[in-house]
Amino acid sequence: MSIELFRQDRHACVMFARLGDEGGDAVQSNQFLLVNGSTGAILDPGGNIAYHELYLGMSAFFPPHKLAAILASHADPDIIASLDRWMTATEAPVYISRVWERFAPHFCKPGKTAGRIVGLPDAGERLRLGTGDERFELWALPAHFLHAEGNFQFYDPVSRILFSGDLGASMGVSLNPEQAVTSLAAHIPRMEGFHRRYMVSNKVLRLWAAMVRPLDIQMIAPQHGAPMVGAAVGEFIDWVEQLACGIDLFGAGNYRVPG
Repeated sequence: MSIELFRQDRHACVMFARLGDEGGDAVQSNQFLLVNGSTGAILDPGGNIAYHELYLGMSAFFPPHKLAAILASHADPDIIASLDRWMTATEAPVYISRVWERFAPHFCKPGKTAGRIVGLPDAGERLRLGTGDERFELWALPAHFLHAEGNFQFYDPVSRILFSGDLGASMGVSLNPEQAVTSLAAHIPRMEGFHRRYMVSNKVLRLWAAMVRPLDIQMIAPQHGAPMVGAAVGEFIDWVEQLACGIDLFGAGNYRVPG
């Protein structure tokens, strides 16, 4: 059920791409596990239909009490609807934008998240996770309005993978999320409709492109669909930098009282 995206010594990045399959009723989504020795972090753990298999997958690498962090790009149900169960099964704190830190507890029973929600500032942060010689670093990069008001992507400086949340998502019945994309042109039809509707504006995409272009990114791993590697990484940055989307495409005709 899992795909190993990276492994070097005791550091590994694992993707789970099929945990949310429920007769085709739920949107396909990816969950990610970072392993560093006998600890690690879960990125965008997903909803209840993904919880059981993700929990078992994590337990194959380290015991649940060793989980150092749960990282949420934003607060959509396909990101953290299973939060109540993770709060019971682990002792890990949840890192999420300050915009959503008081909304996330609504996924849980009263008191479950007390003292365990860490609000990320808008500017982002270089997070030091774990303890002792098993500490590892993740960078929370600001990606606000792509698509959520408070939104973060997470960059792993060891694997050089950018976990991009909804940015870079691809969809379609012909899509194989386990197969990495190496050239963007044929992949654009699986991405274009989603990005034009879910991303807020070209202005924000241009700001994002300017931020990430200097980074050494070996892979972009979105929350939906296939990862992008090789030439596709730079091609994707160039493509979204020019993309009209969201409010760029809306006008008075989209805001009329229905007849």
